[in-house]
Amino acid sequence: MDNTILIGRKKEQEILMKALHSREAEMVAVIGRRRVGKTFLIESVYEKYITFKISGVQDAPAEEQLQNFVYQIDKAANAPVPSKVPDNWLRAFMTLIFYLKTIKTEYRQVVFFDELPWLAADKAAGFLRGLSFFWNSWAVREDIVVVICGSVTSWMVQKVVNHTGGLHNRITRRIHLKPFTLGETEHYFRSRNIGLNRYHIVEIYMAMGGIPHYLKEVEAGNSAVQSINDICFSETGLLRDEFGKLYPALFDNSDNHIAVVRALATKRQGMTRDEIIAASGIGNGGTLTKVLDELQQSGFISIYHAYGKKKKGKLHRLTDEYSLFYLQFIENNLYEGDDTWQHLSQTQAYKTWSGYTFESLCIKHLPQIKRALSIAGVYAISSSFYKKGTATEKGAQIDLLLDRKDKVINLFEIKFHEKPYVMTKTYAEALRDKGFIFEETTKTNKLLFWTFIAPFGLAHNQHSLGLVEKILDLEALFLDS
Repeated sequence: MDNTILIGRKKEQEILMKALHSREAEMVAVIGRRRVGKTFLIESVYEKYITFKISGVQDAPAEEQLQNFVYQIDKAANAPVPSKVPDNWLRAFMTLIFYLKTIKTEYRQVVFFDELPWLAADKAAGFLRGLSFFWNSWAVREDIVVVICGSVTSWMVQKVVNHTGGLHNRITRRIHLKPFTLGETEHYFRSRNIGLNRYHIVEIYMAMGGIPHYLKEVEAGNSAVQSINDICFSETGLLRDEFGKLYPALFDNSDNHIAVVRALATKRQGMTRDEIIAASGIGNGGTLTKVLDELQQSGFISIYHAYGKKKKGKLHRLTDEYSLFYLQFIENNLYEGDDTWQHLSQTQAYKTWSGYTFESLCIKHLPQIKRALSIAGVYAISSSFYKKGTATEKGAQIDLLLDRKDKVINLFEIKFHEKPYVMTKTYAEALRDKGFIFEETTKTNKLLFWTFIAPFGLAHNQHSLGLVEKILDLEALFLDS
């Protein structure tokens, strides 16, 4: 991420500043997936207020974490000689308290614990007990903001946010930092003088998502195809082997998470729990529940419900762009030469993949779509619809619909096309059939509006007139939510 400019994150900045200016001690939890920009956000907002920062060391034992902890105190205090390393976390936090008491500043102090799950990896070492002692015995009565941060989102929620011990209900504010939206991605590129148009930005986003650490690899003067080729397929590309590092860095027993991700990648429309069990080889029990929960909380998979069903018909869908792109294209094409993506981007496999991925991208940008439809203030539930065909009856599938409280349902048709989409007579008839099947099956009495989304919209002709009520293009997806 750019070291001088903080893009977007307005709501998150407001939360951090409210904590800074409150009249009580604050403990702020910042969670979000690996490389989404958590540390950069905190350091950008609190740069001149941080009096102590410690970042956990991945896979390090408690002894090394304690050594690093005391080293960071010595460094902050400009200690002339190294301090003795305490033999437990309680003593370590006592040392921190003594150091913080010596600081005289006109500003409110901020203490920042980064990569908390790595600091507390050794349960027997008692890091969380030490942190509880630090907060309850001293910090809670001081003019201080304590920020805790971690990439293992599920761990942060289970062990800290929902802590049943000394940290129970101690979190005063919570930030779940998400990847950039398309609009934020465009602002980020502009801040770095990268002049890509929106179609090229979408192509890049579909390959690597809105992860700032990935997007910073894009260089000015390169097209989307060139950037993807350099970042994902070249020998020095950051994302060439990121998949193998991503899940082990986040989860214990990550083989199970990878098995689920690989299974979901084979069926883009999503899988039921039973289908995941069959495809991944993981039994139906607590392990699978934990894996699915961790993947969802960390933003790799999303849950979608069938229309009218809250429990039955629940589908798990892999929605992490990079994981999908890696499994579809990178993994099996690493040694195909310098212009690998130039070739692959012209194949039918790419056209099929881009259709599904653009659809997923639209679902992620529902707040922007609602704004474009002028229904941002209308309560609406998103879902999908599927009816299996029989020998005597047609089936139908609608991957996205918005059921609105104003007695309207938007049925979405989404296409990824490099120019305005032209609707044929056959296509229009199929669309009418899908709407009729949905209406007959659900027995809804709400007004149905077909809404068409494509990068460059829909070319009006005799087949679309009277059928499609709303047409959206890339401008809708790039709106600020």
